[in-house]
Amino acid sequence: MKLKGVIDSLNFNSKSLEALFSDDDYIIEVIKSVSIFEPKRWLEEFKKPLTKNIIEAKILHTTKGLVIPIKRFSRSPTKQTLEFAGLHGYNDKSELLSELLSGLMEHIQEEQVTRLDVAIDFKGQIPNRVIKKLCDDREPFRFWNTTYYKSKSEKKANNRLNIKTYNKSNTKNDTKNLYRLEFSFLTSYIGKTQVKDIENSFVKMAKTIRRFSGLDVKILYL
Repeated sequence: MKLKGVIDSLNFNSKSLEALFSDDDYIIEVIKSVSIFEPKRWLEEFKKPLTKNIIEAKILHTTKGLVIPIKRFSRSPTKQTLEFAGLHGYNDKSELLSELLSGLMEHIQEEQVTRLDVAIDFKGQIPNRVIKKLCDDREPFRFWNTTYYKSKSEKKANNRLNIKTYNKSNTKNDTKNLYRLEFSFLTSYIGKTQVKDIENSFVKMAKTIRRFSGLDVKILYL
């Protein structure tokens, strides 16, 4: 029986990103530009510092309380990247993110995907056979509550594939004793895939997941 893999994060870039949010339901806060630099605001909202490769940073605020990062990277200065992270988080924010992304779909079909995270959740611990399989090709590295599985040749920067496991339990949302195995497929892996063609990548991604974890997974979209 195939396990279920769900899309937990989806990033895409666009030359006309802000035009999607021009009505009164949205406010765009500038954090980093030619004349503005407010790194403390970024850290306050996302708990992560701005990195040097982000040449422009803004925050999208919605009337429903969502706060979403907009970034312009040095490697693609003509495009902005919008990050939908936590689409399958068992909470109200996840529902709102999914609702917003679904509403945007008809407008972003031609945009290029830059990241897709596939999450596989387990009640109780992740099976030992899966962990053993991950360690066949990768070395575990634990940081806080997350274990990252890094390839033996991997350097600090990796723009192809990241694998990690962590405790996803949340007693407030009836997800007690839940553990997640997550595969992050990045630009070098995804290539020039457009939003409209995301599902065409699922067979290749499922084969990659099976190669590293031994799991037979069916990837589900929104």
